[in-house]
Amino acid sequence: MSKRLDLVFLWHMHQPDYRDHRSGEFVLPWVYLHALKDYTDMAGHLERHPGIKAVVNFVPVLAEQIESYVAQFESGRFHDPLLRMLAAPDLEQLDAQSRELLTQACFRSNHDTMLAPFPHYKRLHDIYHALVPKGAEAEPSLAYLSGSYFTDLITWYHLAWTGETERRAWPLLTDLMKKGEAYTWEDRCALLALLGEILRKLLPRYRALAQAGRIELSSTPQTHPLSPLLLDFTVARDGVPDAPLPAAPGYPGGAARVAAQISAAQASHAQRFGTAPVGMWPAEGAVSEAFVTQLAAQGVHWAASGEGVLRASLHRSQLEDPAPAYHPWELTGAPGLTLFFRDDRLSDLIGFEYSKWHGENAARHLVGELEGIAARAPAGETPVVCIILDGENAWEHYPYNGYYFFEELYTRLKAHETIRCTTFAELLAEGLPSRKPLPRLSAGSWVYGTLSTWIGDPDKNRAWDLLCEAKLAYDAEVARLSTAEQAAASAQLAICESSDWFWWFGDYNPSGAVASFDRLYRRNLANLYATLHLPAPPELAVPISAGNRAATHDGTMRRALET
Repeated sequence: MSKRLDLVFLWHMHQPDYRDHRSGEFVLPWVYLHALKDYTDMAGHLERHPGIKAVVNFVPVLAEQIESYVAQFESGRFHDPLLRMLAAPDLEQLDAQSRELLTQACFRSNHDTMLAPFPHYKRLHDIYHALVPKGAEAEPSLAYLSGSYFTDLITWYHLAWTGETERRAWPLLTDLMKKGEAYTWEDRCALLALLGEILRKLLPRYRALAQAGRIELSSTPQTHPLSPLLLDFTVARDGVPDAPLPAAPGYPGGAARVAAQISAAQASHAQRFGTAPVGMWPAEGAVSEAFVTQLAAQGVHWAASGEGVLRASLHRSQLEDPAPAYHPWELTGAPGLTLFFRDDRLSDLIGFEYSKWHGENAARHLVGELEGIAARAPAGETPVVCIILDGENAWEHYPYNGYYFFEELYTRLKAHETIRCTTFAELLAEGLPSRKPLPRLSAGSWVYGTLSTWIGDPDKNRAWDLLCEAKLAYDAEVARLSTAEQAAASAQLAICESSDWFWWFGDYNPSGAVASFDRLYRRNLANLYATLHLPAPPELAVPISAGNRAATHDGTMRRALET
């Protein structure tokens, strides 16, 4: 008889808070764009294949922003400049700043899969580059472009950011793509109404899948904080013993902040989806002994991390295991919480390699890899294989946003006699394979098994020092505020604690993206001081990181394994 294997997909849905809470404006559009293209497609793939189960992880701050966009569409008052442009009746009288915004924003995508396949959209790009060669001053040249050009550009941008499953479900999208140019005010009104409807249905679709037992919905602490570092900077040296640390001795009151982040996520998840999450994917899969112990104390029943963390933990615990990632573990001192670990190689294949393959070949290869894992398992054991990666960033590198890859993969898995797609909660409910004791847990993340992506670089350390200074100001002033002001200050502090800002700092990420996140991080810190009725320190006017103008990647994804 063929050996069996349990397969858990965890699709992690996350974007940081892109709102400027002082002005109410969305500074970057990635929440609604990924919602229209990727979160809808991921729901659609699961809806088409009822035999497939998966864990879908929604970070609360992402869900909050999706709900904010739904409210904007319902009211017709948009707080995102790109949506305001799409909704504007006339784009003939655009000022120079708006023209610059549209040309900078509306070509930001993977051109091979999201621009080149559409001749009319590509023509708009060619016209732009004919007028504004690389390195040229943009403003005088952009004055030659008409309102009709910008109308077509903003329409095509939103069409290109719709999911493949949505194009197959809504004739309006294909009709507008076929039209190609000369879009009217009526065309844009119809498109806006449809985009609002797609967003309105998005979270209810996932809630319905969960209620039907088709998926497990899990969460992450509220604003995606790098919790091990909030608790103790020195754990960064578990993976990089000589890592430079921030000047601050540690994040003030970190244990209370982590507890608040976990509790807020549990409460908001229950309010949104009807029940508290059984488990959590920690931000960036980042764990430490203190953090896992705190998760267990607050009623979290499972957590997951990267395979590199497990390997380092086994070394520290002086344990040997030929296939450690294929069964669950329990940290000594954190009873009641089961630890699962990501298969880094298989996850990286989906994230970085299979986009270059034909969908059928990629699906066949992945299933073959799973069959090989099952065949090598000891007699009587059922391996648990965890494939965990972002639910948004990989798919624009695939033709048709990964539609045919998922169609082939889910079809093969659904028909497979010995591979079962399941969830962490289901495994726990079944009494799952016995957990092995893990005496020590090395602090790290899914990236390289270390925390080096978020600390240890001079720019990252400076960002931590600025946050620590702001937290000390918060601690000194918050008690003097009114109840409403305290809530606003606490919410703003939580945004500043997000891991995403530290991800971007450093000289290996592209300069343009670094500049955007640098500005937003410093603005968030300045807004925190404003909620405390304090002036922002002058150093917040100085950029933290310059990034790398020669970077050949967009910075949104990293491999778990160094190549």
